[in-house]
Amino acid sequence: MKNITIRQLQIFTVAATHLSFARAAEELHLTHAAISLQIKQLEEVSNSILFDRIGKRVYLTDAGEVLLDHARQILRLLKDADESLLALKGLKGGRVSIAVTSTAEYFAPGLLAAFRKAHPDVRVRLLVQNREDVARLLEANEVDMAIMGRPPADMDAEAVNFAPHPFVIVCCADHPLAGRAGLTISDIIDEPMIVREAGSGTRSAMEEFFRLRSLEPNIVMEMGSNEAIKQAVVAGLGISFLSQHTLGLELSTGHLAVLQVEGASVMRRWFMVRHKGKRMTPALAAFWAFVLEFAPAYLEKLAHPEILKA
Repeated sequence: MKNITIRQLQIFTVAATHLSFARAAEELHLTHAAISLQIKQLEEVSNSILFDRIGKRVYLTDAGEVLLDHARQILRLLKDADESLLALKGLKGGRVSIAVTSTAEYFAPGLLAAFRKAHPDVRVRLLVQNREDVARLLEANEVDMAIMGRPPADMDAEAVNFAPHPFVIVCCADHPLAGRAGLTISDIIDEPMIVREAGSGTRSAMEEFFRLRSLEPNIVMEMGSNEAIKQAVVAGLGISFLSQHTLGLELSTGHLAVLQVEGASVMRRWFMVRHKGKRMTPALAAFWAFVLEFAPAYLEKLAHPEILKA
């Protein structure tokens, strides 16, 4: 085992997490052949079969499960050592790694740009993933913190809400209901609705909204990204239930309109989340405090483009 390299452990951990060499190749920007070669060399060095290959799928063997647990510990210890050395330098040369859910990607770059102006020497890494992957990255200590709408319920985490998160029902600009006042739920319940995938925070908020009213939306299409949904709504394929923080451009240009439905205001919260076992480095503490101070006003402007024009 003494000849195993850190790179091999990194590749093995990613492949074992996804149970897919193709996903590992995509995430690590390597070829499928390079992943297979590294795994083969690792199996030779460890004198163990780490994956069962059945058809086009791979499964961890018992040896693979054991090595995965130790590999994660080794990589975590190396990351902690790196961060401890960086912490000795304070913010000068510090680093912070952040994961955000796909809906938060509409404002996260703006937050980071403003933070970098205040702290130009801090290196920032941003990952955009779905909610499940963000939770996995937190649990595995692969990021310092996350920005998301719903903190993981099954994780020993510290979660602080920092801003309101409004959801609205939108339609294309020339929709017959656009601009009408006094709409009720009954006016839109039969409209074809385009929704996010199951498990997303947006889908969860939508399902709760209709469940509390004992109603079933007329779902005609499911899509895995906010951008795809917005384009479909602009094209007139249906209406949708989306975070208002994703709509700044389309609302300001008049491509989308918010339906004024009575009782359809849904307000959740944005949270910063970090694992309680995660040490608060100077760089992380600086970003954490910055978000609490800067983000509320920034997100208010993003949700209401007319404020930016004033």
